Amino acid sequence: MKRFLLFCLCAILALMPGSAQTIHTQTIAHRGEWRSEGSAQNSRTSLQRALDLGIFGSEIDIWLTRDNHIMVNHDATFKGITVQDTTFAACKKIRLDNGERMPELKHLLKIMKKSKSPTRLIVEVKPHRDPMRSRRCAAEAVLAIRKQKLENRVMYISFSIEACRMIHTLAPDAEVAYLNGDRTPEELHRMGITGIDYHINRFKEHPEWVEQAHQLGMNVNVWTVDNPEDIRAMQALGVDYITTNEPALCESIVK
Repeated sequence: MKRFLLFCLCAILALMPGSAQTIHTQTIAHRGEWRSEGSAQNSRTSLQRALDLGIFGSEIDIWLTRDNHIMVNHDATFKGITVQDTTFAACKKIRLDNGERMPELKHLLKIMKKSKSPTRLIVEVKPHRDPMRSRRCAAEAVLAIRKQKLENRVMYISFSIEACRMIHTLAPDAEVAYLNGDRTPEELHRMGITGIDYHINRFKEHPEWVEQAHQLGMNVNVWTVDNPEDIRAMQALGVDYITTNEPALCESIVK
């Protein structure tokens, strides 16, 4: 309760006249802009529609197949297929809810390459059962993004600390944030991780982590925030990014 009251106090102070608040909170579309008609999570359409919105970022989720292809999907198992246990040949036949085939990372990178939108791609490396596979997935993603010369238009996130550290090792200048919520900003900063990307409840418990991260030069993202009151509270707290399933709504509020 004390931590929640501290969170509320920080939000109120940030909204007071004369506040030193200088953070311009920006919007990230969770799994793309997927709730509109004809779209689907982690689809080509959801990415393109997020790009059309011109928001800060559009998030995707990646898995490594058994034969080392990077597929884009949120859940470990989708329509009866567990991506990390399955071949590329089987995965590419899967249809998303809007009829598109499950994309590879390279398909979405091609869309990014052609687009003139300022929107960045936020690549989430999913935690595989074997940490070595998480690291392999991270490494393959870094190489694919480098091949397309998109390093300056991509940020990385992961629940896997192994994946985060692999990305930092291979791409020291890349922005990479940790998702799991069980480490302080200082701990992550020592590892070379550039951001914290935690569930809203973690920031209600530890609102001080926002300022601590900023003092260390780290970015702060919060997920997954769809309620207008929560969006306003997180903006007032000073987070850099809000990941949301309602990107148009969020953008209208933070702007």
